[in-house]
Amino acid sequence: MRSPDAIVIGAGVVGACSALALTNAGLKVLVIDRGPVASGTTGAGEGNILVSDKEPSPELTLALRSRDAWFEVNADIDGGFELEDKGGVVVSRSEKGIADLKKLAALQRAAGIDAQEVNGAELQKLEPFISKNVEFGVLYPQDAQCQPMLAAAQIMRAVRKRGGAFVQGENVISIDSINGAVIGLTTDKSKYSSPIVINATGTWAGEIAKLAGSDLPIMPRRGFILVTAPAGKIINHKVYDADYVANVASGDADLQSSAVVEGTASGTILIGASRERVGFKNDLDVSILRQLARQAISLFPVLENIQLLRAYRGFRPYAPDHLPVIGEDANVKGLWHAAGHEGAGIGLAPATAELITAQITGRKTFMDPTPFSPARFVGANHVAS
Repeated sequence: MRSPDAIVIGAGVVGACSALALTNAGLKVLVIDRGPVASGTTGAGEGNILVSDKEPSPELTLALRSRDAWFEVNADIDGGFELEDKGGVVVSRSEKGIADLKKLAALQRAAGIDAQEVNGAELQKLEPFISKNVEFGVLYPQDAQCQPMLAAAQIMRAVRKRGGAFVQGENVISIDSINGAVIGLTTDKSKYSSPIVINATGTWAGEIAKLAGSDLPIMPRRGFILVTAPAGKIINHKVYDADYVANVASGDADLQSSAVVEGTASGTILIGASRERVGFKNDLDVSILRQLARQAISLFPVLENIQLLRAYRGFRPYAPDHLPVIGEDANVKGLWHAAGHEGAGIGLAPATAELITAQITGRKTFMDPTPFSPARFVGANHVAS
């Protein structure tokens, strides 16, 4: 497919969902990635599909739509990626933390989120192995989880079955344009023609924008995840400390971590979460792994006796204002961006795809896309907040 209607760069979950939405809208779509499916940030994700960690905002509107859209995608392609509507539980163990969590839950309820306050006894019923020192939490039944690598692979399989194409092992070296409008792109192996290019390259989205002569302030934020050996059904929900919400919203470059614990369909338990801005520094920091383990054990003491299987790290694509970038480039017509979701890319992927596809095809969008527009960075200082 040398002259598709649209080219998607990136075969992670955001790119795969974008390709599926465009294909379902009737476009001939080519996906290009320098590696295999889910070889970037998606492959280092937990599969979170969350509404619990977001304050009322345009991102929450996107998240609420995306949560439902995930189940629509699951039905559309006949699943196969371990989608679970397991729910989430957010806890706090300090007076101030509890007060802040109650305030957030009230705001979220007003915005349409099902947020149910639970006391210590109710928490023990929801999570029998949780520490008895935890006496307050909020249950979020809408939170869900998937296996992100499987999701990307299954969605890409559906795209190909419906006439799309996927080329892997080619590195994009230029975005080709005439008079400020995209006419295609060139890789290290081939040349492709198309009036539409979607930049879904996650942490590397800023580099793709530069190839087109534009600018996008996407930065990497490193995070580590621990994975236990299969342990059976010990954790019923995604359970995390309320500090996680503050860490997500923070622009601090220094290390931040909070207890995040959840089981998977295979029986393993995922433990996070850390965040730090260290560029693309890829070394394994054992001190961070120990800190995550201690925090998880404080929340679920039973974990002390469960063997760790492995640890991995990845880079979350981070925008200075903590909002994803979804829309047409401010300088290059036909170049569209779907990036900057940080740790929420998996959860927000199908709604991102729906929003960008509606804009490309001239259809009505389910929400105002303006807050996510790349144009918001024109003339900005690009300082993280």
